[in-house]
Amino acid sequence: MVATLLLLLAASTPVSTSDFANRILSIEKRIGARIGVAALDTGSSKRLDYRSEERFPMCSTFKFLAAAAVLKRVDGGQEKLDRFVSYGAKDILEYAPVTKAHLKDGGMPLGALCAAAIEQSDNTAGNLLLDTIGGPVGLTNFARSLGDQMTRLDRKEPELNGAIPGDERDTTTPASMQADLVRLLIGDALSQSSRHQLEEWLQGNTTGASMIRAGVPPKWTVGDKTGRCGKGPTNDVGILRPPGRQRLCPNRSNFSRPNRHRIHCLNFADARHQGMRLRWTHENI
Repeated sequence: MVATLLLLLAASTPVSTSDFANRILSIEKRIGARIGVAALDTGSSKRLDYRSEERFPMCSTFKFLAAAAVLKRVDGGQEKLDRFVSYGAKDILEYAPVTKAHLKDGGMPLGALCAAAIEQSDNTAGNLLLDTIGGPVGLTNFARSLGDQMTRLDRKEPELNGAIPGDERDTTTPASMQADLVRLLIGDALSQSSRHQLEEWLQGNTTGASMIRAGVPPKWTVGDKTGRCGKGPTNDVGILRPPGRQRLCPNRSNFSRPNRHRIHCLNFADARHQGMRLRWTHENI
């Protein structure tokens, strides 16, 4: 089993790198899964990694990158979120709760499709976003523009969920996705308004109750995008903010302020389904 998710661990004292690796290794052995983790505390620059440079299937986590690519086009004056995108019955995939509901309308505004793709993981919405940015190659090129040399999308929904062991199509690494999150939500890859919009969509995600959100401390804010390739890989990528922390401005000085937020990307078997509950507290990194 392979998967991707933010990892949360409970401890009253900081977790050492070796202790962290041993804990993940024990979980891998227990559940028969390959786990990948990339976690960064942007305040202290401390991080935790486990198989973070190994490839894992993206599954539906590609949708947050697709929406970010749309926002990049909006920033460049090439696109508008209120543009109406037409589609028909032939475009509706098996899992398309939002786009199917709007089929009678003949389509939806582009911004609403972004929300549907991230917040409800609507597969038709995801494909329509890909059409907007130049298909799978467009998403790959967008990743390259972020400095990400590993993430690659080769197919659309539902084929991208093949997740054949050893097949590099439609894969990424935890470290790459974590770095993309930093550039998109904290860095200057997007305008301030687009960063805020992207994080609002991530915070509105409804598919992650049993993932990162199941283990975060009370009152923390989570913005994430989940993914699941059939009965195989399970993923979650996102940003966690402690209580009382405001959004960062894009200037570099903010990076030195402690405990601002934590950016994580993890390839991980669903903790709830495995009868485990993992937590991450302020002290863990």
